Formats: sequence, structure tokens, C-alpha cells
Amino acid sequence: MRLCEFKDKQVINLCDCRVLGCVGDIIFNECTGKITDIIVPGPGRVCGIFGRDSEYIIPWNHICKIGPDIILVEIKDDCKPQRIPI
Repeated sequence: MRLCEFKDKQVINLCDCRVLGCVGDIIFNECTGKITDIIVPGPGRVCGIFGRDSEYIIPWNHICKIGPDIILVEIKDDCKPQRIPI
């Protein structure tokens, strides 16, 4: 699977059935070449527009299923959008 195919998929949390958004980027281990995390941009600043200042960093081991259109993840309430350092 290519990164461009990955970015088209919506990420849904199985714990609360909430749509987190689409994959924005991935983090991988340079030594092993394995994906360690996926990054999903957080909610917009004002009414979903004017950019974003936070993102979800979801560990690879929290991914339950990757389907043709969606990625199902299982994250508890402790996964909040993290601030993007400027």
C-alpha cells in the first residue's frame, strides 16, 4: 500500500465511533522501515476552518483493521489531539 492510498482513508475510533479525520502523515522507524505511528490532523481552529494547530498521533499497535475506505483504531479517552510545536 502506498502513502497516497493511506491518506484517502478515514480514521474511526471503535471506542466511541467518532470520525477522527483522514491520515495526514506517517512516522516510521528508519532502521527497520516499519511504520510506528499514523498522524491525523486534529479539529480546525474556528468552525473547522482556518487551519489546524493540533493532531492525533496514533500508535500503529492501536490499529485494529485497515479496510478499502477506512481505518479502524481503538484508542481510549486519553488520546487527545496534541499541540503542534511551532
